[in-house]
Amino acid sequence: MAGENQTPQEYIQHHLQNMTYGLLEPGACEETSVSCVDGVEPYVRADGTVITEPTWTMAHSAQEAKDMGFNAIHVDSMAWSWVLGLLFIFAFRSVAKKATTGVPTGFVNFVEMCVEFIDSTVKDTFYYRNPWIAPMALTVFFWILLMNTMDLVPVDWLPGLAMAIGGEHTFFKVVPTTDPNVTLGMALAVFAMVIYYSIKEKGILGFAKELGLHPFNHILMIPVNLVLELVNLIAKPISLGLRLFGNLYAGEMIFILIAIMFGAGLFMGIFAGVLQWAWAVFHILVIVLQAFVFTVLAVVYLAMAHDSEEH
Repeated sequence: MAGENQTPQEYIQHHLQNMTYGLLEPGACEETSVSCVDGVEPYVRADGTVITEPTWTMAHSAQEAKDMGFNAIHVDSMAWSWVLGLLFIFAFRSVAKKATTGVPTGFVNFVEMCVEFIDSTVKDTFYYRNPWIAPMALTVFFWILLMNTMDLVPVDWLPGLAMAIGGEHTFFKVVPTTDPNVTLGMALAVFAMVIYYSIKEKGILGFAKELGLHPFNHILMIPVNLVLELVNLIAKPISLGLRLFGNLYAGEMIFILIAIMFGAGLFMGIFAGVLQWAWAVFHILVIVLQAFVFTVLAVVYLAMAHDSEEH
């Protein structure tokens, strides 16, 4: 376990908290308050230090992360997203530079198989001409796959290393897709593309007619159609992002619960080892499937955005 003196509840909460950077601000107070200094209520941090003026810092507790508000940044999620994204770019770029007309072998063969798989998947669901869709699908699939795969790293290795370096108040999550900010951010990017291509392919008037005259093609039903279509439209990015987040979050939680069992005696430790191996094997399917589902749905939504036929 990352912290030997932690209770199971503290252990779980620590593993589920992101490394958060943001602004901590002392509150206003009445001069009658014992702790009030010049109209300012000092902010007492989890490690006992006191802040008397607005300070940008790393959160030392879940409450501090909450107090930082909307503008706080999950440093670990951002860092791993960038690292894994760059890993994908450099790996596939190196293969592209080595590709020849001969029979591919090794990693080159693997990459070509993956590219052909994504290409055939896109062709089966996207019937329009757009040179951006297949590269987008390839990038999204492997970026999500790499982020999901971090869930197979033992839950205590990297957080434990972070605590050894930064102290007991250091949080470190290594699976970006267990952060709803990441999954919803990607879903909103897909949603922005859907809106863009809907207007580009159908025109503003065509897009408006699609929202206002479906499913009931009558002018008096426009208010009802707008409610139905807008709910359907907004639900797409929300469901897309939350589906990925929920499945990976649940998988991470199970790994954490299994890790707790290692400290419950020899028999439970052996059982936990077997259980962890079994869950990791099953979770490989979840990791790949969720990356594939997100990619396919993104392509389907973009295909719907390109469909300019009258219904």
